[in-house]
Amino acid sequence: MSNFIKQEYVLFIAALTVVFFKSGGDSVLATELSSYEGMSLTVILFVVAMAAIFAVVRHSDALAIKLGDPYGTLILTLSVISLEVVMISSVMLTGDANPLLARDTMFAVVMAVLNGLVGITLLIGGMKHHTQDYNLDGLKSYLVVITPLAILCLVLPNFTAVDHSGSMSLALTITLVFASVVVYSVFLYIQTKSHTHFFIDDRHHDEHEFHGPMRSNLYHSIMLVAHLGVVILMAKSIAIPIDGAIAKLGAPQALGGLIVAILILAPEAVGAGKAALNNQLQRAMNLYFGSVLATIALTVPAVLLISQVLSEPIVLGLGSAEAVLLVTTLVMTGISFSSGKTNALTGTVHLILFIAYIILMFE
Repeated sequence: MSNFIKQEYVLFIAALTVVFFKSGGDSVLATELSSYEGMSLTVILFVVAMAAIFAVVRHSDALAIKLGDPYGTLILTLSVISLEVVMISSVMLTGDANPLLARDTMFAVVMAVLNGLVGITLLIGGMKHHTQDYNLDGLKSYLVVITPLAILCLVLPNFTAVDHSGSMSLALTITLVFASVVVYSVFLYIQTKSHTHFFIDDRHHDEHEFHGPMRSNLYHSIMLVAHLGVVILMAKSIAIPIDGAIAKLGAPQALGGLIVAILILAPEAVGAGKAALNNQLQRAMNLYFGSVLATIALTVPAVLLISQVLSEPIVLGLGSAEAVLLVTTLVMTGISFSSGKTNALTGTVHLILFIAYIILMFE
């Protein structure tokens, strides 16, 4: 028992944190965010949440070692993105209705991953190894799904009929949910059954790192779910300082989506960065592209169903400038990953697009 507590102490700390904030800490965050006490509680909350998120990654990595790729990166991706879906849902239900939150968060994930994280990873990997290889068939498989889903969900709604609240019609809602679920299901079949070799680079074997004792699949599965659970319970508390800080600073609402995206994607960014430095670019891209695909394919059905059940308005269509930036990003990503090789120049261009996204956010 003592060994279990020592190994999983984060779980106990996170559970106590949940109890504290649900029994009064949330009210302090809501009313005294700018005070010393409020800022201290905010820091503690974010530190504990990040520790729990990294614990999720630790157990998913253990399962990845046991099950092997492509299941390894898929487990990590689905674990992290499930956190994102819960975070978005919690923020949607906190305070005033924000019909743009889901859109802004999905767009932030696409920009942060395909431009920010991919750019940094290709830059540092290119500086160390000059040229890096990946499995071209695998990246094409991701892009052939990401590109139409991103445009259908984030651009098409601007050109269709809306109801009195500005939300999409029921017909389009059903279409997007159906498209997301069906396309992602077929992709998972391709990735895990019929074409697993597309997502493995035999020339640079993908080794998963795991720091800690290896246990049974059941143990790591239970611990993964347990840590996910405490993060889910903390999600609504995390939403309070995010909303409060944005309102107090007069920052754009889209900043909230970027903060959520960075918080959730941090573990994947660390893992992918290490993989790129070890010349395992395929694993890094599996994490990144899998995150973007899962974000759109899982978030869209979830938020649309919540919107319908709770009669909460939701807007998915991007503004004109953001739509242009999204299409540019998708085109640039298709060009960057069309040859089977990358270098530092490719990473630099993606980082420029990410900087343009940040600047545009504050326009």
